[in-house]
Amino acid sequence: MADQPLIGVLALQGDVREHAAALESGGARTTAVRRPAELDAVDGLVIPGGESTTMSRLLETFELLEPLRARLAGGMPAYGSCAGMILLADKVLDGRPDQRQLGGIDMVVRRNAFGRQVDSFETDLDLAGVDGGPAHAVFIRAPWVEAVGPAVEVLAAVPDTEAAGAAAGRIVAVRQGAVLATAFHPELTGDSRVHRLFVDVVLGRA
Repeated sequence: MADQPLIGVLALQGDVREHAAALESGGARTTAVRRPAELDAVDGLVIPGGESTTMSRLLETFELLEPLRARLAGGMPAYGSCAGMILLADKVLDGRPDQRQLGGIDMVVRRNAFGRQVDSFETDLDLAGVDGGPAHAVFIRAPWVEAVGPAVEVLAAVPDTEAAGAAAGRIVAVRQGAVLATAFHPELTGDSRVHRLFVDVVLGRA
């Protein structure tokens, strides 16, 4: 792995190119992951946004569901944004009966929380572990975290302001060991600090 880890981006749905560009700016090599052999080759994996139920079906279609669960259980670093956060949760509220979870973070996530209550939403967030001031966060039909277990570190919550409405105070970024998740899309803002943090996690520096 040396100082330039190979990080995969799950390439079934979502902003694959944007995540790859952000990871590369953070010092990683990247590759698209669609098959188990490609998953076997990576040091870490990004699970992008999309539609979580469709993504879980595609994971089964591409025979990635069980291999990915196994790699997560074995300690592979992972980062999920939006739908990726939903898939990494141990429990989902408002999910569909056929939705499959990868697990990896001891949290309860409410699916489409922003989409149903406050639609697309943008705000500035203070992110624990990320230097350089607040990050601008873009939420698109996003989840939020209803509850976390004792091993989960809360990295960010929506500021408790009148403008935030129902989203005020909701947890939107978490970490458990080498697994990170955000309800927002940092790959869309040109701010690669979340991805740099994940590269450091993969390298064992964070």
